[in-house]
Amino acid sequence: MTGIPAPVGPPAPSRRRALTAALASGAAALGAGALSGCGSAQAADASTVRLWDLFSGADGGLLNDMVRAARPDMPGTRVERTVLEWGTPYYTKLAMASAGGRGPDVAVSHMSRLAGYAPTGLLDPWDLDVLAEYGVTEDAFTEAVWSRTQFEGHTYAIPLDTHPFIVFYHPEPAREAGLLTADGALDTEAFSSPGRFLAAGRELAKASGKQGIAFGYVTDTAQGWRLFYGLYRQTGGAFRLPPGGPAEVDVDRMAEVIAFMAKIVDGRVNPRRLDYASAIAAFTNRQTAMILSGEWELGTFRAADKKVGAAPFPTVFGTPAVYADSHSFVLPHHPDPDPGRRRRTHQAVAALLKAGQIWATAGHIPAYGPVTRTAAYTGLQPQSHYAKAQDHVVLDPSVWFAGAGSDFQNAMSQVLQQALLDGLAPDRAARAMVRRLNTFLSKPSPA
Repeated sequence: MTGIPAPVGPPAPSRRRALTAALASGAAALGAGALSGCGSAQAADASTVRLWDLFSGADGGLLNDMVRAARPDMPGTRVERTVLEWGTPYYTKLAMASAGGRGPDVAVSHMSRLAGYAPTGLLDPWDLDVLAEYGVTEDAFTEAVWSRTQFEGHTYAIPLDTHPFIVFYHPEPAREAGLLTADGALDTEAFSSPGRFLAAGRELAKASGKQGIAFGYVTDTAQGWRLFYGLYRQTGGAFRLPPGGPAEVDVDRMAEVIAFMAKIVDGRVNPRRLDYASAIAAFTNRQTAMILSGEWELGTFRAADKKVGAAPFPTVFGTPAVYADSHSFVLPHHPDPDPGRRRRTHQAVAALLKAGQIWATAGHIPAYGPVTRTAAYTGLQPQSHYAKAQDHVVLDPSVWFAGAGSDFQNAMSQVLQQALLDGLAPDRAARAMVRRLNTFLSKPSPA
């Protein structure tokens, strides 16, 4: 299952029962403890705010640090984390818990998944007046991110961060190629058209003595889509997906972007066949001078080169647009929420947002604006160099079947791989993507 459906209108109790039944097959893979775990989510004492999230490893450690740092701003409140498996298992369990009204007090969700949850009644809206009492208001967030939090005039997500698809580079070959400004930043103007981008890639290849720009996409379920969708939105082409279809897109502009992507991996600018891990290795081993990747790889790159540079993805096709997603806080539905617990939850989330400087060390751009306007954040490099990407981010289309870890991203990337690897003509690839879009649109949502 790619996500939870999004019919319009308030859900009825029978709809939630139907949704629970529809998700039963997915829940079976979670083990017998799935529903009992959901049921225990409300068993905490009144001072505990229970949080479900999908952050393990270094990000999980940073979130623990944030909870500790936030304590002075939420006196008397304890945040209890439950870390679940990333991807479909997480979203299936969250949907089931929300459908039964047995979820945690608050959960983390990718913003790109919101269209599959808010319209079905699986989430409750945030009370902006209560958040404002704790110092968090709408104007603290960029419009590009905040606009995706809304459904029918209510706010269903509070952004924790923006994590965009950007460019990383090694400063030495970039300088030798003449692609840095006087202050050492990447000269994005040198990448401001398809021709300039490819020429810059060839100069980077000369400077590195090997390859110019790494892009790992082979067999990856999302990378091709991330690059394509960001570039396509730069063309200004329409991308509307009305329920039932057909998709309203500009096939010629889609083909133009695909043709450009194929040139990036022509063997001169970038090795033709690179999977995700090989691209990461090529960049960390300095076999390439630049890589197209997500900011979430900053820790890996900085471990190999503390001077690694980064910048927002260049505007190649005229209109600033950077593919991204956002980790956000959502309120799983409860049929009769306790006002005191809800207030504590709002207070805890506000406190965590204010501790965003810690989260920024991982590379994520804190969504709470006051954090990114501090001298401490400006001193974070290269994070502060790509922070402006959040002003122009574009997330997955707001439809129930799209979003992080979805079959939709995989289906689009499969077609793009045929164009980049197997020589499928760009116009044929564009039409194939449209056919797949229409197939998704023709399917009734599972709920």
